[in-house]
Amino acid sequence: MLAKASYSKITQADIDYFSKILSDKFVFFDVESLHKYSHDETEDLHFSPEVVLKPETTQHVSEILNYCNSKNIAVTPQGARTGLSGGALPLYGGVALSMERFNKILNIDTNNGQVTVEPAVITQVLQQTVAEQNLFYPPDPASKGSCFIGGNLAENSGGPKAVKYGVTNEYVLNLELVLASGEIIWTGANVVKNATGYNLTQLIVGSEGTLGIITKAVLKLIPLPKKNMLMLVPFHSAEEACKAVAAIFQKGITPSGLEFMERDALIWTSKFIGDESMPIPDYIEAHLLIEVDGNDEDVLMRDCESIVTVLEQFKIDEILFADSQAQKDRLWNMRRKVGEAVKSQSIYKEEDTVVPRYELPKLLTGIKSIGKKYGFHSVCYGHAGDGNLHVNIIKGNLSNDVWDNQLPIAIREIFELTVGLGGTISGEHGIGYVQKNYMNIPFSNVELDLMRGIKNVFDPNGILNPGKIFP
Repeated sequence: MLAKASYSKITQADIDYFSKILSDKFVFFDVESLHKYSHDETEDLHFSPEVVLKPETTQHVSEILNYCNSKNIAVTPQGARTGLSGGALPLYGGVALSMERFNKILNIDTNNGQVTVEPAVITQVLQQTVAEQNLFYPPDPASKGSCFIGGNLAENSGGPKAVKYGVTNEYVLNLELVLASGEIIWTGANVVKNATGYNLTQLIVGSEGTLGIITKAVLKLIPLPKKNMLMLVPFHSAEEACKAVAAIFQKGITPSGLEFMERDALIWTSKFIGDESMPIPDYIEAHLLIEVDGNDEDVLMRDCESIVTVLEQFKIDEILFADSQAQKDRLWNMRRKVGEAVKSQSIYKEEDTVVPRYELPKLLTGIKSIGKKYGFHSVCYGHAGDGNLHVNIIKGNLSNDVWDNQLPIAIREIFELTVGLGGTISGEHGIGYVQKNYMNIPFSNVELDLMRGIKNVFDPNGILNPGKIFP
């Protein structure tokens, strides 16, 4: 069963039961807590839970889900609440199940290149910890300094390194999962090859907390690359910047990062972080941030020379090569802060489009054309090497009527363009609440019914993160 018209309201008897499991210390129903857990980073949306629970063990989660399943209580799993698609919004009240106490790195297996973690481990903390063992966990969303591994698993997160190393699902071997009934299972095995039955592990990754609650994850690690080189390339034309992306790959080079930033993205971010030391001439429309990594400096230098040869075919200004770690950190910090900078300017909607990288120029041109048609300004940036373009639509001076009634039509046109170019409507942010009504663009009714059938098998009473993904 999918989301129902109504779920049971939380009663004092429910509070008493949850307090027996967790103690009063980890059961919250005061106004301040309910407000805090009513939102993630999606636009300005708020949906209040009726109670916030903070379990610490798999058994806690099992008992809570078993109880809620029997009582028809909606349960919305939450992590760091850094998501951008409304995946952690408690649309039907009920329980906000905060996993923040599951914050331990349980085991680093250097012999097999694996790590076992709980879902509330911060992504950057995991990366830094395994790096001490000369190991590398590549997925690195822009919010890696605050987002949790569990959220990355729920949304199949990517980030800049995905262009070379892939997204989250490529590093997941096995998951401990609590089902809606409270049953506890492992989805796979701690091996890199597994052709044993249906791949439940990969089904859970990207399922946005609608099929079960992850309480442990076994992740694959790879050797840590020791060196990298970084360049910032200014383009006279944003469309040409997009064209350069495919040209670099056609040269036989796979950067470890290849990011696109429109002019406004960089200008707004510079002001937001208080660093306007890098002036941008009026004729520059976009930048590419390009990184190569590895262990042989001579090889990296040759890659950079080859990339420059490609870039010289386009109308560019002087390339900035980061000559120190501090300068590299500064450039990456600017890229990672773009989303926050845009959000600080205005109410906005962010769409997470992705197309085959060769189609990126057509996507960008089409988005700007749709913007002119409907009268909105957009700021685009993203993981160009993956064809993943984040489209930030700025409310600015648009009337509420246009924002509420015309913009959804415009967004549908953007997604139809995206799918028409061989892409899809989310590359890494997920569907959640805000994109669910567009799911009939990439999927037929037959395909959506198959997904609904899977949901019903895992969660027949529809208590897990209801109101997400499905239109």
